[in-house]
Amino acid sequence: MSHYNIECDTSVKCMAEIFKKELVQRITRNLLDVQILRLIQKEPMWGYKVKKEAEARFNVKLRHGALYPLLNSLEERSFLTSRKEQHGGRTRKTYMITEKGNQYLETYKTIMKEQIDRKDLS
Repeated sequence: MSHYNIECDTSVKCMAEIFKKELVQRITRNLLDVQILRLIQKEPMWGYKVKKEAEARFNVKLRHGALYPLLNSLEERSFLTSRKEQHGGRTRKTYMITEKGNQYLETYKTIMKEQIDRKDLS
């Protein structure tokens, strides 16, 4: 049994699943800003929804004390914009990606592809 809660023997398929979960968690932790932008790129979201989506998709725990400063930072960098909306008698801040945020993600994707495709590392 792995520490990723996967019933597993040492088969290649099982090990690949463990490695996949580990790498997704590492990418998410180290590039949380990019992962958050990717979520919001799919659809506008408010902070709690971002938290729940990230936790479900990337199998990580996000503290509010980490998430909201990150969202504010992304907004200060003009990668996100927000608007306050009324929902069920409550006001919540909904975040949307900007053109600059989309360009940032495209640059990230280009760099990742270049790194993966590098022939000198093969």
